[in-house]
Amino acid sequence: MSMCVVVTESVPPRLRGRLAIWLLEIRAGVYVGDVSARIRDMIWEQITELAEDGNVVLCWSTNTESGFDFVTYGKNKRFPFEMDGIKLVKFSPLLDLKI
Repeated sequence: MSMCVVVTESVPPRLRGRLAIWLLEIRAGVYVGDVSARIRDMIWEQITELAEDGNVVLCWSTNTESGFDFVTYGKNKRFPFEMDGIKLVKFSPLLDLKI
């Protein structure tokens, strides 16, 4: 089991309802919980199937240099990239999200 955080933007209500089954919505679009890797993978499958044009980040605690890992879905000005084996976030202020 590991701590898991999901942050959603512009996703359909049915995805938000689905996330609320496994995680606690502590703020609008922000979900937290302590779930197994199997449940986390199942949550990610639901996100990729139901998020439509929204964007989502799923973050969980793990045994890495930074102590966590994350995946993203959808268009966002922030996106992950890896440098020297560490996952970081790059900001692209020129990205036109309406394309």
